[in-house]
Amino acid sequence: MIFSSDITTRSGAPVCRLGLATRGDTHLTSQDVDHAIDRGINYLNWCGHPDGMSQAIRQLSNYQRDQIVIATQFFARCQDRARRELDQLLKNLDTSWIDVLTFYYVETEDEWEIISGKEGALGVVLQAMDEGVIRFVGLTTHQRKLATRRAERKDVSLLMIRYNAAHRGAEREVFPVTVPLSIPVVAFTGLRWGALLKSTAEDPPNTVPPTAQDCYRFVLSNNAVSVGLTSPNDRVELDENLNLLNDYRSLTSQEMKRICDHGDRVHKTSGQFL
Repeated sequence: MIFSSDITTRSGAPVCRLGLATRGDTHLTSQDVDHAIDRGINYLNWCGHPDGMSQAIRQLSNYQRDQIVIATQFFARCQDRARRELDQLLKNLDTSWIDVLTFYYVETEDEWEIISGKEGALGVVLQAMDEGVIRFVGLTTHQRKLATRRAERKDVSLLMIRYNAAHRGAEREVFPVTVPLSIPVVAFTGLRWGALLKSTAEDPPNTVPPTAQDCYRFVLSNNAVSVGLTSPNDRVELDENLNLLNDYRSLTSQEMKRICDHGDRVHKTSGQFL
């Protein structure tokens, strides 16, 4: 299933489960982003820095804007900064609403207490939701237990978490919570910063590392994932990843075992995991 109704555009269309993200150090032009949209991508996760994606978003027609989900990361923790940051986001993207706004890298309960407290940023965001300026409020975190607590308490309407073949803890700790609650999950770091594309010192003889398509296919093979983000460096990588849309299917059981075995080796040999 390449489309998900867990998250919809403002016009009501389901999102393509392969979403496009920028990181601040990618080199996608606005034409590259337009190309991705033409190929069917309608979930854009903007990094917050002026780039080809922000330029492409600013150039969307009113009709196109209704067909695209724009997601942004939110750094504010207190009310005053939240108001300023939200106003700046809307101005930078030349839009009157943000579809998905996630509090960026909240890693401790103390941080969340500040955000959700009396003078915290959450109040500003929830008011903006009531006014139709924000459609989904989410949490971006590496801390799975923190994420599930927010989901269980319905503090947020979406989670953005790390999930890849080397880092599969969400299968045990997050998805069993989000699926019954129908809370959308957006997965990032599908390539484990490229480590999954490389050989490891413990590979059996003649092992061929997975391709980027294999890695994204792994992420999207789990129906608990609403959107898996791809963050290509340039047009060449973008086109390679978009080819997944031409032949979308879940991994076979044999392919799943092979990529999970490789992920385990990457997990063991690639250094610290949060």
